[in-house]
Amino acid sequence: MPRKYFVIGSNAFSGATFVAWALQNGNEVMGVSRSPEPDPVFLPYKWGCVGAAGIGFRFAQMDLNYDTGRMADAVEEFRPDFIVNFAAQSMVAESWDNPDHWYATNVLAQVRLHERLRKFSFLKKYVHVSTPEVYGSCSGLVTEDASYNPSTPYAASRAACDLHLMTFFRRYGFPVVFTRAANVCGPGQQLYRILPKTVFSILTGRRLPLHGGGHSLRSFIHIMDVAEGTGLVAERGELGQVYHFSTALNISIRELVQKVCVRMGVAFEDAVEISDDRPGKDAAYLLDSRKARKDLGWADARTLDGVIDETIEWVTGAIETLRKLPDHYIHKP
Repeated sequence: MPRKYFVIGSNAFSGATFVAWALQNGNEVMGVSRSPEPDPVFLPYKWGCVGAAGIGFRFAQMDLNYDTGRMADAVEEFRPDFIVNFAAQSMVAESWDNPDHWYATNVLAQVRLHERLRKFSFLKKYVHVSTPEVYGSCSGLVTEDASYNPSTPYAASRAACDLHLMTFFRRYGFPVVFTRAANVCGPGQQLYRILPKTVFSILTGRRLPLHGGGHSLRSFIHIMDVAEGTGLVAERGELGQVYHFSTALNISIRELVQKVCVRMGVAFEDAVEISDDRPGKDAAYLLDSRKARKDLGWADARTLDGVIDETIEWVTGAIETLRKLPDHYIHKP
């Protein structure tokens, strides 16, 4: 049955891939982001796999910090079944430089929006895309009821918003449900993220800075597996609950880069340079995803080797376009 989705942060990698998933499944989508739509190379919903790009989709440029009223009015006019919110100041290291910007976007702006949204009786579910960073550095598999232990302004701001939403759930019955995913990757990801950055660096003859030697442990997951899980949360997730999406394969960032080097036929030592680690970087956060598998019937269907190959193919095929675009994070207050 077709549904109506209102996607906040539809220009983001996760948001744009979720829009593509929703359109592929015959749903109607309205997307909003603070910036104009970027080059189509970063928008999977404009690629051939979605069919006739734009059908069933509309976009509006709105900034969560400054356009709260307009955004809420757009929701009221569109009357979606589900809102999925990917919007956040999302960079970890940079959050130390201007922490007030992170709290303004990830907490204050969100609270203003939620105060409007909680009054919309037509809303079936509000899916808040959170982050495993709220748990801090952990040992072993982290379950959904783990305590918060944020170690950066970014993580603290995301944890604060999660806690705020739970107060609205308990007080007003606001139909919120949360998702937290492992390190997403795949075609269309911003070039400052580790997998496409590695591929792009090799293709352009640059050395990749490997923070702290790349020893942090992560679980990398194909973004489309997460998009499918997010759709299941919207349809079947229990209100007030958290759902994790992760694979069973946990490797270091260094091992991921080594895999890319092998596939691209370059020596690891020639492709990287060791740099200082980022302040507050978590050594590991490995998510237990059994709840999503059991309660939602979700499963990760794509392998790490597969997503590496897809990303290499995407970067290689779009290299002339990507050379003309920024390959680093640009902060916007």
